[in-house]
Amino acid sequence: MNNPQTWYIVKRSTNHCEIVPRDQVEAGNDLDILERWGPFASQDEALSRRVGLIRAGKCQPV
Repeated sequence: MNNPQTWYIVKRSTNHCEIVPRDQVEAGNDLDILERWGPFASQDEALSRRVGLIRAGKCQPV
């Protein structure tokens, strides 16, 4: 695999933020995404950033 997996944080209409792979975001089929942050090199990095977004009040925990 030439392209390493990258991750995004997406905010849904429920104000919950989820960590999803790049493929899911780039498909463009998901109209429920209000905002997105990323890409992040690893799922762990995205998780750390999501904690920051929750603390800043931008997202609700799942």
